[in-house]
Amino acid sequence: MKKIAILHGPNLNRLGKREPEIYGTATLRDLEKQIRSEARALGFAPVFFQSNHEGALIDEIHRLADRGITAFIVNFGAYSHTSIALRDALSSTGLPAVEVHISDIKKREKFRRHSMTAGACIAMISGRGFFGYTLALRRLTTV
Repeated sequence: MKKIAILHGPNLNRLGKREPEIYGTATLRDLEKQIRSEARALGFAPVFFQSNHEGALIDEIHRLADRGITAFIVNFGAYSHTSIALRDALSSTGLPAVEVHISDIKKREKFRRHSMTAGACIAMISGRGFFGYTLALRRLTTV
């Protein structure tokens, strides 16, 4: 099985509690359970990581790339809109990545409408809720 990393950024540990009118009431654990099931059905062994700290996410990208991860699914949360460092970390691996946003960033506040990190990804999926992760997994089966 190919190992695939699913990285979650700041405040995603608050899913289920944080703005349920935007993100719903399911938790990060619920999301990971869904991803795990779908990933295995598609031939992926998922590895999960969540951090509220930019440097920890960068360190994990490097560590995972050096340990044989074949692809990334990333939801860097607010860092997506600000972090050139995370973009550079993804680019440095040479591995395919898909960026996912649970909410539709094009319909959010103006400062959320552009992703700095999406340029290091082969696709961005936005506004599809948790199903966006399923779409990202499917996209990665073609690379």
